[in-house]
Amino acid sequence: MKPRITLLVSLIVAVMLTLTACGAMAPAPTEAASQDEVLFVGEGSAMESFGEAPAAGQEAPKDADALGAPVPMSTVAVFDLGAPDQESAPASAGRLIIKNADIRLLVADTDVAVDRATQIVGDLGGYIVSSRVWYQDYYGHSLKYATFTIGVPVEQFERGLSRLRGLSVRVLDESALGEDVTDQYVDLQSQVTNLEATRDRIQSFLEQAQNVDEALRINQQLSEIERQIEQIKGQINYLSDRSAYSTITINFEPELPEILSTPTPTPTPLAWDPGDTFEDAKKTVTTAYQGIFEFLIWVLVVLVPILAPPLLIAWGVWRLLTRKPK
Repeated sequence: MKPRITLLVSLIVAVMLTLTACGAMAPAPTEAASQDEVLFVGEGSAMESFGEAPAAGQEAPKDADALGAPVPMSTVAVFDLGAPDQESAPASAGRLIIKNADIRLLVADTDVAVDRATQIVGDLGGYIVSSRVWYQDYYGHSLKYATFTIGVPVEQFERGLSRLRGLSVRVLDESALGEDVTDQYVDLQSQVTNLEATRDRIQSFLEQAQNVDEALRINQQLSEIERQIEQIKGQINYLSDRSAYSTITINFEPELPEILSTPTPTPTPLAWDPGDTFEDAKKTVTTAYQGIFEFLIWVLVVLVPILAPPLLIAWGVWRLLTRKPK
């Protein structure tokens, strides 16, 4: 009885050892095994290395798997890992900010302030966009006012404002504004890239045109794409220039001169003169009589001709109605 049990246990152990060995020989299932295999080849690799299975007696290709079977073409994707395109990288990691400022300065002498401001613009590497000078009268004094709009490099923006403040007796008003156009700039660059790719495809279609009409239609589309590219490039250049140079508007206002107040003279009392009183009374009576006579003239000339006929008619009708019969 015991030899049979021992034989049965031995058979069970042998079967378990066989199953364990088979499991170790099988490849471990991975998540990547369920997906298509992707083979990356460097620059200069040849597609001829992926072909059909070799015939009998031929050597297996180098890209075959460990068991000697060739890799199926349906599960292979080829990528060129050449050097990255340097032009596709952004030119600057910073943000594109369009800065504008407006400052009002009270100055002791407008001419001196304008000369010094012009020198500051030259020192900062900027330029004058526009200027205006005018005069205003103030109690007999001709005061000079000036307004300048300048452009300075964006890195000199704060320094320029600081030096301009030093020209004034007092800063009357100052405001600054910054506009971030980075997203707009990147979006325009993407549009240019897409339009250029479309232009290249249209050019290839133009080379394959079969007749003149087809070539004309394709050329019209090509012209429209090129117009859009130039327009967007102009917007890109504008944003680049505006973000590279900041705009500052300077208003110079002169100090108002002190006006000395003139003392008011004390009026001298006039002596009483009966003749002046008589003349005033005579003028008053004359004016009163003139008014009365003018009123009577208006009544006789205007009111009597207008009111007399209706009154006469009304009086005649009343007489007829109130007359007693004989």
